Amino acid sequence: MAESENNGAASEQPAQPQMRILGQFIRDLSFENIISRKGAAGEVTPDVKVQVSLDAKKRSQENQYEVVGKFNVTSRNKGGDETLFVLELEYGGLFSIENVPEEQLHPFLLIECPRMLFPFVRRIISDVTHDGGFPPLTLDTIDFVALYRQSLAQRQAQQAAQGQPSDDTPVN
Repeated sequence: MAESENNGAASEQPAQPQMRILGQFIRDLSFENIISRKGAAGEVTPDVKVQVSLDAKKRSQENQYEVVGKFNVTSRNKGGDETLFVLELEYGGLFSIENVPEEQLHPFLLIECPRMLFPFVRRIISDVTHDGGFPPLTLDTIDFVALYRQSLAQRQAQQAAQGQPSDDTPVN
């Protein structure tokens, strides 16, 4: 009798996670061509640094979430201490997400959703740097799993330093 119950349970497949992009948007975009105001002295060898932060929040509609990535790109001259350009981009997406267990929702929002948005971010940054007078900057692929783990570790370290218990609660 236990076998028939197990077989019946095995035939019931859990619903597959579903994600749809409902919309994408630029929340904020800023580009400063700093070197053009000052002028370059000598040979310029760019050193590009990219900082990424992610945020997700539940929308008022059921199963809808907003995910925003903040990209800060700074290019400095390796030979000197001059800043060549600074680009700041906040790019977001609205997602409908279904059949994702509550305990997996937070990593899903901060890994899978940015992964879907990244090709568009890469294109915007490339176009803006090119239109700003520099060679197009094509960002390398970002490992959003590693970024999520790093963010989680930083948050846990901060909470431990403040004497608070660890909180891995999903996005509300």
